[in-house]
Amino acid sequence: MTANHLDVLIVGAGLSGIGAGYHLQTNCPDRSYAILEGRDCIGGTWDLFRYPGVRSDSDMFTLGYSFRPWTEAKAIADGPSILNYVRETARVYGIDQKIRFNHRVKRAAWSSVDAKWTVEVERGPEKAAERLTCNFLFMCSGYYKYEQGYTPEFPGIANFSGRVVHPQRWTDDIDHANRRVVVIGSGATAVTLVPEMAKTAAHVTMLQRSPTYVVARPDQDVIANWLRARLPARAAYGITRWKNVLLGMYFFKLCKRKPEKVKQLILGGVKQALGPDYDIAKHFTPRYKPWDQRLCLVPNGDLFESIKSGKAAVVTDQIETFTAKGIKLQSGEELEADLVVTATGLDLQVLGGLEVSVDGERIDFSKTMNYKGLMYSGVPNFASAFGYTNASWTLKCDLTCEYVCRLLNHMKANGFTQCTPRRNDPTVTEVPWIDFSSGYVQRSLDKFPRQGSRKPWRLYQNYALDIVSLRLGSLQDGAMEFKRAPAAVADHALRQAC
Repeated sequence: MTANHLDVLIVGAGLSGIGAGYHLQTNCPDRSYAILEGRDCIGGTWDLFRYPGVRSDSDMFTLGYSFRPWTEAKAIADGPSILNYVRETARVYGIDQKIRFNHRVKRAAWSSVDAKWTVEVERGPEKAAERLTCNFLFMCSGYYKYEQGYTPEFPGIANFSGRVVHPQRWTDDIDHANRRVVVIGSGATAVTLVPEMAKTAAHVTMLQRSPTYVVARPDQDVIANWLRARLPARAAYGITRWKNVLLGMYFFKLCKRKPEKVKQLILGGVKQALGPDYDIAKHFTPRYKPWDQRLCLVPNGDLFESIKSGKAAVVTDQIETFTAKGIKLQSGEELEADLVVTATGLDLQVLGGLEVSVDGERIDFSKTMNYKGLMYSGVPNFASAFGYTNASWTLKCDLTCEYVCRLLNHMKANGFTQCTPRRNDPTVTEVPWIDFSSGYVQRSLDKFPRQGSRKPWRLYQNYALDIVSLRLGSLQDGAMEFKRAPAAVADHALRQAC
């Protein structure tokens, strides 16, 4: 085996990639692997995003790894703490020694004759070409372009005399102290930025076209901290993790069964925070039902506190044009600003923009069907980590990694070299990949795979069901095809004869 051949190649050294490394070396210790990271550091999203106040919008007892307890007091953690957790996990388990930095994966070609992938990489700033081969390719590269976020083409933006920045490209030289700031957007990034910037800015305005559901929650989990003081760390973590998983599942189902009741519950919390005179109907009452888009979490109600203090305000209107002084709205009002932050979303991308071919045929992933939320019809020995839309990302990624390890061990035990999900049931119909109305999803939905009308092609967005399917379910379900490469067939026949 050459240094350029691995049993498994993992692409991406972020939250998912480090988790994949742990599961692989724990559950498949006889397999060689490497992690290819396009940037020069560990962390992925948690290193890339550096805007003021960056934090999780999920609790760390479910966003954290199943195998490594989160031990800090804050359940809703800031970005630097999460980054430290990911990097320390990589160091503690020796996963950092398996990472090849500045290796940007561009293309991957599968050969059924050889039962392996040939992966083309650009290495370093000079983009030196390198080829590696592997038997299984595991994509942990996220779901959006790292190079840039999504910013609409705003009329007149060139006329603005101040600075315009997208949170994804935040740099240390951006100064908002004692300045008038307009944050365009109403999603998780916007509701994080506004209260943090309001601490030092002259004033911050959150400008939104339409409202989002916003829920306040304490940044510490009292029950978790109580358990941790009395139980071993792993036991306390496990109990808290399941508590939060079950509560999250219950709340999501309640949103789907009784959306109007949940809507009134959420709006009641906003009214309690901002008072009866605030125009909640205009600024905090969305047109859609709860969980048709992801809810926005504000720890300790910090957004509401900044509004009540007068340091921040919400304006619900549409942009007519940028001016030299700021932004003119369709209502005729002009918001003066020194700095405009376009928290207008991500630019989604399938599998990090990787070009994939199978036996010489280019794969269009929008024409594939997603198998169990992690593999793709007609693409052998290939998986990707993609988390939940209605719960913490890592919950699904942990299960995905476990499944990949089960698959690898099953193949080795039975002499198989190739596993491929096949669409062999004509009664399974296509449905959209994600049932989510968020703009950043709808803009890119046509690029992504489809899901099927029933299992194993259906995405249920349900942790408990996925445990049954991925951890306990049969690998031979009629849709997964196992094969041996020609050389392996001969070797298997020889071993059977002996």
